[in-house]
Amino acid sequence: MKAIQIDRLGGPEVMELREIPKPELKPGTVIVKNQVIAINFGDLFFTQGTYLVKPVFPDTPGMEAAGVIDAVAPDVPSLKPGTRVAYIGMGSYAEYTRIRANRVIPIPDELSLEEAAAFPIAVLTAWHMLHTCHRLEPHQVVIVHSAAGGVGIAAVQIAKAAGARVFGTVSSDAKAAIVRQYGADEVINYETHDFAAEALRLTDGRGVDLILDAVGKPTFTKGLSCLAMFGHLILYGRAGGAPDRFDPLSLFAKALKVSGWAVPMVYQYHDIHRRGLEAVFRLSREGKLRIPVGRSFPLAEARAAHEYLLSRQSVGKLLLIP
Repeated sequence: MKAIQIDRLGGPEVMELREIPKPELKPGTVIVKNQVIAINFGDLFFTQGTYLVKPVFPDTPGMEAAGVIDAVAPDVPSLKPGTRVAYIGMGSYAEYTRIRANRVIPIPDELSLEEAAAFPIAVLTAWHMLHTCHRLEPHQVVIVHSAAGGVGIAAVQIAKAAGARVFGTVSSDAKAAIVRQYGADEVINYETHDFAAEALRLTDGRGVDLILDAVGKPTFTKGLSCLAMFGHLILYGRAGGAPDRFDPLSLFAKALKVSGWAVPMVYQYHDIHRRGLEAVFRLSREGKLRIPVGRSFPLAEARAAHEYLLSRQSVGKLLLIP
């Protein structure tokens, strides 16, 4: 089968398309024939060696995809070949991936494979930050950084569906128009405006209740400065670099809270995971949640896809097609 592999750390240039053996079943696993592979910033960190999971050379990047089950281990009675599924699991930049059965998500009939490929990480990350890590209440004010990305667009819609007031931050006016289209009440171009000052202005000095931050270093400290009393900042990425160290005592004055989030942690909590899946599929059926595809690339052009992601021009999800 064809797969993207790396045998050293680095940027997009370290990825190569190779012919490698198709994976074999192991107990508790299924083989998925990937039809749509989603790209995430974590894939960039993986090839650089800075992700939570480290590559073992030669290794295949990628952590989510959608496709059809090709084979099922004898000890997995709940799944069968031919089932349309999405999953979170390492090694998705390939025609076939072996994945643990508990990482597999059967896809509702009304959901396309392109949409489904964006759900495991982007949509579930957004939902669980808003409703598991935080307990979003109607009329709370939320800042969504990187609001034109896959997680950002999902978070804007999910927060609006819950009755929140949503401010999205973006890097260009073109992205601002897209974020408004998905329901943001206000959109702040952080290249031309101080987002913290704007958030305080838009809330008459009160501040915001929740910030979803995938950027890190450029936004973290400023974000703390515009939180309201009992405000909460959730850090779930570091596209702009790791945040500077801060003094926890600085949280005392307004009883602030800082959390970290990565969606794979929820898989060991089956009831929480199931609740998230049921909620996002319901929002999708109701027409309240959709994830646009920014661009699709052939699997062989994974380097170009990563370069495009790094350019900060992308909107929505980027996909690879085997």
